[in-house]
Amino acid sequence: MNLYKIDTGYFKLDGGAMFGVVPKVLWSRTNPPDENNLCSWAMRSLLIEDGNRLILIDNGIGDKQDRNFLKHYYLHGDANLKSSLAKCGFSTDDITDVFLTHLHFDHCGGSVEWNNDRTSFNLTFKNAKYWSNKDHWKWACNPNRREKASFLKENIIPIEKSGHLNFITKENEPFENFSTLFVNGHTESQMIPHIRYKDKIIVFAADLLPSVGHIPLPYVMGYDTRPLLTLSEKEKFLNEAVSKQYIIFLQHDNLNECCTLKQTEKGVRLDKTFPLSDIK
Repeated sequence: MNLYKIDTGYFKLDGGAMFGVVPKVLWSRTNPPDENNLCSWAMRSLLIEDGNRLILIDNGIGDKQDRNFLKHYYLHGDANLKSSLAKCGFSTDDITDVFLTHLHFDHCGGSVEWNNDRTSFNLTFKNAKYWSNKDHWKWACNPNRREKASFLKENIIPIEKSGHLNFITKENEPFENFSTLFVNGHTESQMIPHIRYKDKIIVFAADLLPSVGHIPLPYVMGYDTRPLLTLSEKEKFLNEAVSKQYIIFLQHDNLNECCTLKQTEKGVRLDKTFPLSDIK
């Protein structure tokens, strides 16, 4: 098995929204904002080469949204989905499986792209199975008013119409070398992959733990639909990450790709940060 970091670019979000009730004087220590109170965040995906399967976990915001939409997110950075795949020696046609942790636009926007004359949508990964789960798919297709702006029909409906959509269940894991944790605080049935790599467990933390700045237990995003549930899910995960020595792959941290955690008198805290390539 080989693991590859896939950078799809960076965007900006309001620091207060990303840290909920935590005061700015605290969260700005790890995530300093700009003059508009915006912080820079990565949209980092993970590519798993396992035998004859090439599994991509999430795929960023994509490039099909119009300028009026994208102007709110201040996209920056040189990397994009296709250039990062090419840097690793692959193309979109090589991907066999697309695992979507959830269907918010910054996680699944690269799943679908315009056709050549921009009259309809095609799957970006035409040879791949796309993996979600029934509960989250239903949630995204019938969105609540709080999350409606994050679930974009053009990111979702073309996948279903294509016939490439598949559902994961807790009883039926489609991948040999990783298991899936289902959590419901951020959104309904977000999926957190736990990948067995060499003698280690690599956890793609998605929006359960967006960055090292979110490690302290009360640091919960304002975007979470059930923040009290996030607290309990996160507490269990953090303690397990320490006891089982997980390596956490950070999707949104703009500086750190991976981290480990340790137990302290103040609770679980950051231990080490390092790039994915350092894992031996």
